[in-house]
This record gives sequence, structure tokens and C-alpha cells, in this order.
Amino acid sequence: MELKITTLEGKEAGSVSLSDAIFGLEPRADIIQRCINWQLAKRQRGTHKAKDRSEIWRTGKKMYAQKGTGGARHGSARVPQFRGGGRAFGPIVRSHAIDLPKKVRALALKHALSSKAKDGGIVVLDKASLNDPKTKALAGHFGKLGVENALIIDGAEIENNFRTAARNIPNIDVLPIQGINVYDILRRKTLVLTKAAVEALEARFK
Repeated sequence: MELKITTLEGKEAGSVSLSDAIFGLEPRADIIQRCINWQLAKRQRGTHKAKDRSEIWRTGKKMYAQKGTGGARHGSARVPQFRGGGRAFGPIVRSHAIDLPKKVRALALKHALSSKAKDGGIVVLDKASLNDPKTKALAGHFGKLGVENALIIDGAEIENNFRTAARNIPNIDVLPIQGINVYDILRRKTLVLTKAAVEALEARFK
């Protein structure tokens, strides 16, 4: 697959050939969904907590006599039936993470990249760098390129001026190649890859 390389100013800077083994697969929704479920489950903090009856500080004395009251029999006041008692089957601190094989994760990333390529949602930049960290200037460049809602992937390190300028632009995410993931690719309309990112991806899946 051949794609044109553009600069931030919107000028052509040659072309690049994308590997069909990475960008030319027929996207499978089931594999992509499995990876997204794995990502979202893994990032849940799981710190929600409610006290059960054993954690409530209250007297353990029997509330009233077992018989002769005409009411239901009750013992502890810590039980969930009473106001101020513990909660039955409440949430506890736990990990929500599930397992997903490494090969399935790698395959899901290829299918997500292929999905973007099939929809024509990939833009290849010569490089992601600016002389000055000016948000207005970068927003102007994005306007010329028609990029409004995008994930931008650079090489191993993102240039500081570019990162600073991009962080105040809504619906624009910037990540190094190590941070590329299925969820962020699909939640943005356009995937912007630099030449360094394309080379790193092809080296990763070689």
C-alpha cells in the first residue's frame, strides 16, 4: 500500500510503502473487541469499597428477646436489614484485569491499523516537530491537513515543542510509538503516523 508523505505545512514529501502484513489485513471486529475489553478492564482502579457486617462498629448485644414481642426475631444490629448496618454483597477492593495472550494483543493492533488503512484514515507525516511551542500555529497546520480528531504517533521520543503545542488542542492525542494501542487508535477519527513511527512499527512486527 502506497501513501503520500506530507509535511506539517501540507506539502508533499515523497511516499511510503506500508506493509500488507500490518496494514492490509481484513479487520476482524471480534479480535479488536477482545483487546479493547482487556484494555478497559485493566485500567479500572477497583478501589470501590463498602463495609460489610463484620466491619461495622456497633454493639453485638441481642436487640430484644427472641420470643414474646410479636415481631420478627433479630440478633445483631450490624446486619444489612437495619439502617447503619453493613452492606450485603457490596463492592470490595479488587483487580478487574483479565488475561489476553500476547499474540492476540499483537494481532489486534494489526487489525486496528488495517481498519484505519481500509477507511482511509491514515496520514503519514514527514516529522512532528515545531520551531516554537505555539498551539495556534499547530492548530493552523492541522486545519490545512484536515485533521480535527486524531491520534498522532511519533518515534521513540516526542519533540518537546510539538508535545507542548498539541496538549491544549481538543480531540488530539500525541503518543510515542511505545504507547500505541488499539483503544486510542479506534477512538480517534484519524491516525497520524510519522515516518519514524512507520519504520518502528514495521521493525516491531518484522
